[in-house]
Amino acid sequence: MNEDFRLTAQNCMQAAHSGALSFPEIVGTLMQAGFEGYTVDFRCGEVTYYHSSGAIARFADALGEGKVAENFGVEEIRAAIAEAQALLPGYTYAGFCQKVRSAGCAAYHVSIVGRRAVYFGKTGECHVEYFPQQG
Repeated sequence: MNEDFRLTAQNCMQAAHSGALSFPEIVGTLMQAGFEGYTVDFRCGEVTYYHSSGAIARFADALGEGKVAENFGVEEIRAAIAEAQALLPGYTYAGFCQKVRSAGCAAYHVSIVGRRAVYFGKTGECHVEYFPQQG
């Protein structure tokens, strides 16, 4: 992978953790750099970014520790997403990750080209969250 693409992915991942960029800003940055999406896998602690060229950038140990709950709680996941979208005071990406893991989310995939995020449970349950309409 072109190191510029890898660096863009890494910078976006770090910006999510530090709060330097919001989710829409991160998606915009990735889109402009030619990324189609990324996957966050809580069970193995990896984040993988997919570029339109077919190249990938994978980052191991990119997530904090935390167990994925057995039961998939769609309402809890929706609540965590709503907090993230509203950027409530005290919001952090690490806190978001902990909330969705506690709600049974084993992984989620953000499709930039499909304008949605799909959250997966351990036994295949899923919740699709479409990107908010831009006004």
